[in-house]
Amino acid sequence: MNNYEHSVLLDSSKCTGCTTCLKHCPTEAIRIKDGHAVINDARCIDCGECIRKCPHKAKKAVCGKLENMERFKYKIALPAPTLYGQFDNLDDVDFVLDGLTKIGFDDVFEVSKAAELVSAYTRLYLKTDGVKKPVISSACPVIVRLIGLRFPSLSDNIIHMLPPMEVAARLAREKALREHPYLRPSDIGVCFISPCPAKVSYVKNGFAEYKSQVDEVVSISDIYFMLINKMSHDSEIKSLCESGIIGIGWASSGGESAAIFNENYLAADGIENVNRVLDQIENGNIPQLEFVELNACPGGCVGGVMAVENPFIAKARLLSLRHYLPVSQNFINDNYIPGTYLFNELPEYQPISRLSDSMAESMRMMADIQNLKDSLPGIDCGACGAPSCRAFAEDVVRGLTTVDDCLILRTPAPSGKEKDNDSK
Repeated sequence: MNNYEHSVLLDSSKCTGCTTCLKHCPTEAIRIKDGHAVINDARCIDCGECIRKCPHKAKKAVCGKLENMERFKYKIALPAPTLYGQFDNLDDVDFVLDGLTKIGFDDVFEVSKAAELVSAYTRLYLKTDGVKKPVISSACPVIVRLIGLRFPSLSDNIIHMLPPMEVAARLAREKALREHPYLRPSDIGVCFISPCPAKVSYVKNGFAEYKSQVDEVVSISDIYFMLINKMSHDSEIKSLCESGIIGIGWASSGGESAAIFNENYLAADGIENVNRVLDQIENGNIPQLEFVELNACPGGCVGGVMAVENPFIAKARLLSLRHYLPVSQNFINDNYIPGTYLFNELPEYQPISRLSDSMAESMRMMADIQNLKDSLPGIDCGACGAPSCRAFAEDVVRGLTTVDDCLILRTPAPSGKEKDNDSK
């Protein structure tokens, strides 16, 4: 886990230590040290919440560049369905897909097409005996990492289905080799066009024993202006769209759930809401459900920090685009799930609540944390550089800081004479 490559990074030259990110990080991965934020790599889940909240733009998403694809002979674009919601008055997905070929891609394979296949196999998965309910979607890599770090008891609930991006990458490679037999596998480069920095981390690090078949992840914001210049309504365009309402619906919260044709589901978006839902599932304080769809970004993938458009506007555009689409263009005849759609193992993460490998030592540390917390002001002001008094107490017990960093405890109380003068 120490070698985990992150896609959310800090530009300390822009950071003022204002504590805004500190108070919004869902895993308490941020501390303020020496006047600026410091991100704990072991706790960071690349959700992008600090990017979204930072008033000084000191946090940024680091992803690949389109020019990196030049090393490949045959280049394939995988557009996330969120991409379609970035353009005003779009009534035909083919304008976007054709535009991608005009900026240098040899082929385009829609992630929304793969999403329709994943939806169909998810319906089969839910009918499988022995599956632990509620089944939690694995599509958002932030959620998978969050569960591993904060809610490890729910790991068995995660569906072992590869996300549509990975399915699309595999199918796109197979198609290229089938249609162009002169190509070698190493000639083919696959580029995912993403609204989300967590997908960059997913591709960099792989997924447990699974190595991503995507070569580069570029942001929607980097591609957007290039596409605008190529999406002409006056020229003839290629007919490339092979997906429908179900696949494109995955861009917004609730779209994946609606595609399972089962009303016994819950869909939540926004990292704070996700944390509350996972808390309730873990504690058993939630109705019986078949399926849970969780998206770290507000509104779903349309709310990703690497997108261009306001997520609510993008969602409205996608709803309008649905009027021009079939329900689905992808169906399955199987009564089983092919192994190529599944992963075997989840990544192993050290739960952030674990204080020590020794149970006795953990119990002692928990008692010390509680005793110290009880002596603290309890106002969670963040002046100590930790997000809460509880987090500060844990840092002290772990030996990461000292109790002297609590400014309120360090400030002497006014003397009796001063109190009398104040009252006058």
